[in-house]
Amino acid sequence: MIRALNTAATGMQAQQTNMDVISNNMANVNTAGFKRSRAEFEDLLYQNEKEPGTATGMNAVTPTGVQVGLGVRTAAVQRDMGAIGSAVMTKRALDVMIEGPGFFQIQTPDGQMAYTRDGQFRPDANGRIVDKNGNVLQPEITIPPEATNIEIAPNGEVRVQTGDTGVPQTVGQIDIANFVNAAGLRSIGRNLYQQTPSSGQAQVVRPGLSGAGFLGQGQYESSNVNIVDEMVNMITAQRAYESNSKAIQAADQMLQTINSLR
Repeated sequence: MIRALNTAATGMQAQQTNMDVISNNMANVNTAGFKRSRAEFEDLLYQNEKEPGTATGMNAVTPTGVQVGLGVRTAAVQRDMGAIGSAVMTKRALDVMIEGPGFFQIQTPDGQMAYTRDGQFRPDANGRIVDKNGNVLQPEITIPPEATNIEIAPNGEVRVQTGDTGVPQTVGQIDIANFVNAAGLRSIGRNLYQQTPSSGQAQVVRPGLSGAGFLGQGQYESSNVNIVDEMVNMITAQRAYESNSKAIQAADQMLQTINSLR
């Protein structure tokens, strides 16, 4: 009986984690470049009361055993890096979307390299292209103060027009990073990721080459969260949580019945 209480409790804890993940997805439905996550579960150890295949006589074995599971736990929170969010058209010169796999390279204030799908950039006081938190896009590109127009080609080449000549001048190149296992990146907040031993080393490539996506100027990638799917997942998690709580109530009633025996 106590086993049922603990088993149902692990189910409630797992559904709490599931709801946390779903809530985070729904909270970031309007976050640029956000990738939805999904909680994955696995069953716990089993108590073997009779092993499958136990001999029961001459040339006879039990076709099935008696194994009682002890519950569930959260095995992983998988981030859906493969689904690309839809494009949001802004016509801003420094809004850029990666139309395929890859990440922008960002240098954080502590000198570490981070990666993002959020392509909403802007110039800082020195003309450097930075993200909304002031982190510098890598390789570093500086927009001249006299620039009258900025062009970002699909291959990442950044050109500006200055003065009355109207002749474009190349001022930099945006390269993007690919990972063998992008789902292994570690989220650090502010739309940034850092590489881990699970993600592998960053492979810096030119946009459009080696499987990387081209760049699209004047647009950025929205979140890949589907609010309808998340609502369905939330209802499913809520019902599963209720079912586990009912199992605890049933086990408690059975204990009360045992205690009332004379």
